[in-house]
Amino acid sequence: MKLTLLSAAEFRRALPMPEAVELMKEAYAEYSAGAVLAPQRLALDIPTDGITLVKPAYLESGGLGAKIVSVFPGNRELGRPVTSGLMVILDPATGEPLGLADGGFVTAWRTGAASGAATDLLARPDARVGAIFGCGAQARTQALALDAVRSFDEIRVYARTAADVARFVEDMSADVRARLVPASTPLEAVEGADVICAATTASRPVFDGTSLADGAHVNGIGSFTLEMQEVDEETVGRARVFVDSHRSATAEAGDLMIAARKGRTDPTSWVELGEVVAGREPGRQSAGELTFFKSVGLAVQDVKACAVAMARARELGWGRQVEI
Repeated sequence: MKLTLLSAAEFRRALPMPEAVELMKEAYAEYSAGAVLAPQRLALDIPTDGITLVKPAYLESGGLGAKIVSVFPGNRELGRPVTSGLMVILDPATGEPLGLADGGFVTAWRTGAASGAATDLLARPDARVGAIFGCGAQARTQALALDAVRSFDEIRVYARTAADVARFVEDMSADVRARLVPASTPLEAVEGADVICAATTASRPVFDGTSLADGAHVNGIGSFTLEMQEVDEETVGRARVFVDSHRSATAEAGDLMIAARKGRTDPTSWVELGEVVAGREPGRQSAGELTFFKSVGLAVQDVKACAVAMARARELGWGRQVEI
């Protein structure tokens, strides 16, 4: 069996962020149209304070594969990645393995692209100030995606550790057009911001929703269990809510379900982003509307992104070919 091994750098070269954003729009539309097979993820809660997820998917447009990804928050203290994993792409005609990719990088890249898609569809066209909570791999792709879909004057960055923020600004400034500005408090980050991305592993809200300006757009991508609440119920209650999947949101999005239990939002009002892409539902309806996109991540995103990146890499001779 011959496999293509694709490094993070090769994946990024094969699927640049602007193209990844458009690809995520397609994936969402296909999901909402029922043109995919994507069972609910299998989640293993690990006693050592981590979680491992198994996520398969098939797309009628082309793409078959699965991702095994782990999130171990304690890794941060060990100097190890919080999110890591492995992505396997299969031939949709035969089921044979075609290649492997870094699952942690794929997760970060397609999640950034997903926020880029939501921002492009829902944020005001004149958005000029962004804010990012978090400084990890996920936060870095959020910055790249925001920069790909809007012309920001500045993107504020907040995290609990000032040294992490300084490192983020130093590392990322050359990769984005916007000026990256360290924020010393959550309020300083969100006050007057047009687009806010929450990309942390926090279990409690990282900012106060009463501080959000009218007309802001929020992407919540960090929390992924019913016990985690990265974005508070005030934000959810004020906003028109968009999700990647109704089914996954009710099963996995603590931000939304905690707010729903408190009567701050009605799940029947949530709109799948794929419906907006397809034109079956409206996106932003006024300049003053607050919009919130909650993503827990779909396997169709991983498979769509990897199938395209892997095919391009094989065509151009990128990656390492191995026999097993």
